[in-house]
Amino acid sequence: MALQQVFIHHVFFWLKNPNNPADIAALTEGLKTLTKVKTIKDFHIGRPADTKRDVIDRSYSLSWMIFFSNGEDQASYQTDPIHLKFVENCSNLWNKVLVYDAVNV
Repeated sequence: MALQQVFIHHVFFWLKNPNNPADIAALTEGLKTLTKVKTIKDFHIGRPADTKRDVIDRSYSLSWMIFFSNGEDQASYQTDPIHLKFVENCSNLWNKVLVYDAVNV
């Protein structure tokens, strides 16, 4: 399936307490609040798959992949009050965040 005209924002979270089910649940619920941002076209919340190859990094706790129509929509997401509230409420849960943004070639 080819996605047309898409901006992908993929965020990886490393939790301070990665084995704490309450922290995983809290971050998952926090991410679900972000789905109310109007510019998000689609999203995926995931955890590392049980795949084991040298090129696979399974060290993260959760990932948040969101799809936007363009870079402008993604930029507005960054300053959306819902996103800012998420960061305020949940940033105490993680010790590292890594983002990969991608656009069509």
